[in-house]
Amino acid sequence: MSDDVLFQTAALKSHEPLASRMRPRSLDEYIGQSHIVGKGRLLRRAIQADQLTSVIFYGPPGTGKTTLARVIANHTSSHFITLNAVLTGVANIRDAIKEAEDKKNLYGRKTILFVDEVHRWNKSQQDALLPWVENGTIILIGATTENPFFEVNKALVSRSRVFQLKSLEKEDLIFAATQALNDKERGYGNYKVTFEEGALEHLVETANGDCRSLLNALELAVETTPESWPPLVGSEIYISKEACEESIQKKVVLYDRDGDYHYDIISAFIKSLRGRDPDAACYWLARMVKAGEDPHFIFRRMLISSCEDTGLADPRAIQVVESCAAAFDRVGFPEGNYFLAHAALYLATAPKSNSSMAFFDAMSAVEKEDVEVPNHLKDNNRDAEGFGHGKGYLYPHAYRDHWVAQQYLPDALTGRVFYTPSEQGYEGEIRGDVLSRREAQIAAILEDADDTENLTVNPISDWWAKAGHFAGFEKTEENLTFTPEDKNRNASLNRAENAWKARTELNRAEILLETRNAMISSAEILRHHRCLVVNADDGLLVFDLIRKTPEGHVYGICRTEKGMDTLKQYSSTLAELDQPEYTVQSAGNLWADGNLENAIGNFGDIEIDRFFARNIFATKNDMDNAAGTFTALKEKGMLADNFRIILSQIIPCGGQHMSRLVEESSFARSVMTDEDLMIVEKLEKAEKEFFSDSENPLFNWNENTIEGFFNSNDFSCNVIPFVQVERRKISKAELDRWFDTKNSAYGKFMAEKIGHDSLMKFKELFERTAQKQNFNWKVKNSIIVIGKKIKPPEIQS
Repeated sequence: MSDDVLFQTAALKSHEPLASRMRPRSLDEYIGQSHIVGKGRLLRRAIQADQLTSVIFYGPPGTGKTTLARVIANHTSSHFITLNAVLTGVANIRDAIKEAEDKKNLYGRKTILFVDEVHRWNKSQQDALLPWVENGTIILIGATTENPFFEVNKALVSRSRVFQLKSLEKEDLIFAATQALNDKERGYGNYKVTFEEGALEHLVETANGDCRSLLNALELAVETTPESWPPLVGSEIYISKEACEESIQKKVVLYDRDGDYHYDIISAFIKSLRGRDPDAACYWLARMVKAGEDPHFIFRRMLISSCEDTGLADPRAIQVVESCAAAFDRVGFPEGNYFLAHAALYLATAPKSNSSMAFFDAMSAVEKEDVEVPNHLKDNNRDAEGFGHGKGYLYPHAYRDHWVAQQYLPDALTGRVFYTPSEQGYEGEIRGDVLSRREAQIAAILEDADDTENLTVNPISDWWAKAGHFAGFEKTEENLTFTPEDKNRNASLNRAENAWKARTELNRAEILLETRNAMISSAEILRHHRCLVVNADDGLLVFDLIRKTPEGHVYGICRTEKGMDTLKQYSSTLAELDQPEYTVQSAGNLWADGNLENAIGNFGDIEIDRFFARNIFATKNDMDNAAGTFTALKEKGMLADNFRIILSQIIPCGGQHMSRLVEESSFARSVMTDEDLMIVEKLEKAEKEFFSDSENPLFNWNENTIEGFFNSNDFSCNVIPFVQVERRKISKAELDRWFDTKNSAYGKFMAEKIGHDSLMKFKELFERTAQKQNFNWKVKNSIIVIGKKIKPPEIQS
């Protein structure tokens, strides 16, 4: 029998759906969700090391929750049991637990229980699992399309790591389709499949991030095109755009009236009304109507907004919304859309006042006496702590004119215009305001403007602030993972950090912590980030980063073997998966001979989300080499797509002037003679010249040089300069070294400018002062944030 006939016979006998056949069998085949299973991520390391603890996978359909569970089943040596919450109940749970107990008692083997649609179990069914998860009889993998923080037993969530899966990107879907078309064993690699221009792209776009939907449509398009299936091996199959359109009739709006999308989209709609953005209001209203949201629910929320946000600034607002709601009831769909749009546009363009909040302030006083919506627009009432929803949203009432420029539309629609007011009647009155606010919004988005200057003395009421609605000034990403607090882990980190602090003197620890906090704040770290620390020996950053990235990972490059051994000793009390990885850089300059690249290579095939280093520039040449190194890391895939490099850099030309220390000392001023005063004045002039010497490579650059250098080398770069004051004791040995007129550049320069004798007299005065007091030693520092240069969005008129 020929190979062609054999192939066709096998295909006829067993024909699983394409989506089932193409399920990834290993982590390397798994598509998307790099924030969970990317190189170096906690979950990937746990699966590879077969050290999985209880987890919950949460995300929309078709994002790979069940597939990821199957990948884990293929990697683990544990016994693996699968249950579907829709089809099983308490009896099935008892059977699974009995089976797990037998495996544990007879063979010492762990059991992983995968429960699909875990939110479908009621409280008693979920409670039945809890004791066995707690005592380690089973390791739970739960999959759910609903937010686990309010649909899954809180006790189970508190004992599980939560990983949020996102809808797949277009690039991921194209890769999945290409993989299916080329795979000869499971896909269509035995045929020559080609597409009309735009046909495959149509399938990808209408799949809406759902890989299962894409593969189902691809299967239908491929297998219904030939006259009979399967055709002969090697046959050409041409897929027209029409065939693809028939495979997916229309785009399905991602919206669940009982789930997260319901709350997030209505939240985005109300915030757009409050923010007076009619374009965004139209968009979110269209999303709800297209998905079949109850119009009475939408009108109810607009009625609330008409008083809560528009208020007495336009008392007619509630009348307009109420009239539109009544008119809708008389007319119904589809003409009723006019009344929904009319009410929404009225509220989105109306002036704003929150004076009615006085009532809530009064309520607060009474209580005291009684002793894939953008993340910042998501509803933060339920899971702000877990996923960080709502963080970065700017509350318009806290700003001048009760408005602030911020993004209300999704990232992909930034700058999109849906509504342009006419010049007639009421619209003519508001036209100027609407257009000027739109221009300000676009400018703020393009320039990433700092709006803190717009804050007025408009108080934010207690009830609102306590509810967590006012979350800060920066748009932030969403936390996609969650791990319950581990007291033992925190205790180990605290011991390591305290040991480091104990080695510092005076307020040195305070200065270093100030630097650390500034760096980490600028990094905008998410829980799943992979962080690299260069020159990690001092432990300043490592332990805090471990604490902040429980589902990520930390790598440290040390200067010395001793430093690395010390860090390993401090880290040894952590669980194996929590322990950072360390290596030692080659001797010599960090940027020379690929030293940094080679050191990172010692960790294997990794990607870095956040890169931290302190004081790594001595000259402009170092900046040039650093830019080349960062470019190479980016091209080799060692830096993640949204990488951020955070540097703390002392600026030498802003160094402390010795003359100023004496001038600021009350003791020195009390003992100085007229001659001493003249010497101090001469020294001050000489120091200014020394620190501004353009011929000296140590001083011919500053923070502006760094910013300009990286901005011109295809990076974005922002520099935040600040001055730190260290309480410092200066020893005689240090003074001898600094004022050495032969071996010290400073001492030699000062002797030439003010004379050897005058310099020695100043040194004597300084020694006497140093014996009496400590000094406020001022250092000019800068936080430097380097990232990928972002192309400004195209603005559509």
